Amino acid sequence: MREPSENEKVFKRPTAVRRGCRGCLWLALGLVAVASLPIFWRTAVKGYYQRHIYAVQSAPAQRAAVVFGAAVYGNGRLSPVLRDRVETAVQLYKTGRVDKLLMSGDNQALNYDEPSAMVAYAVAQGVPPEDVQPDYGGRRTYDTCYRARDIFQVESVVLVTQAFHLPRALFTCRQLGVTAVGVAADLRAYRGARWYEIRETAATLVALWDVLRHNPPPVLGEPLPLH
Repeated sequence: MREPSENEKVFKRPTAVRRGCRGCLWLALGLVAVASLPIFWRTAVKGYYQRHIYAVQSAPAQRAAVVFGAAVYGNGRLSPVLRDRVETAVQLYKTGRVDKLLMSGDNQALNYDEPSAMVAYAVAQGVPPEDVQPDYGGRRTYDTCYRARDIFQVESVVLVTQAFHLPRALFTCRQLGVTAVGVAADLRAYRGARWYEIRETAATLVALWDVLRHNPPPVLGEPLPLH
């Protein structure tokens, strides 16, 4: 009796096995799609909001600039990232592009105060104290944008932060109804720049979830319109 060829053996493989292989393939494709979603979304947001990012000299005039907080070291010393943000905002003020500076950062710990350190640095650079407003509830980008709208009642602003952060900040503020443009505060090369980009990839997807939920931030308070 003739032995079945190798091709015949493959052809007679059980149907359940073949279906299982197809299922594994679809599962693998699904996992790849899920893993690619943050990268796709980040790329789309960056591409769309690039047109709203300006240099200091070409930024549209606005009532206020919102400066996003970042790390502050001991004795109120600003990290390089934060110092560049504040210095860029000071340039906007001194060139007449904005009338007010809204310094938004984290102040949830007794011994940690980003907004006060930012205000002190701007005043030391020659900005009158009455034109610098601290926002002590800006723990996250979403919180800063939400509070700019609801607490400080700004309708259009210049957002000041680094280029890696600006697309997410612009997306968040604009989705919350604040007409925003951005000015990049990249005055130097930063250590950990690759890590910042990786973190932004995940954070930009979280920003989509934030604006869809539209929950108020943990800290609100009474309205304090910028005059």
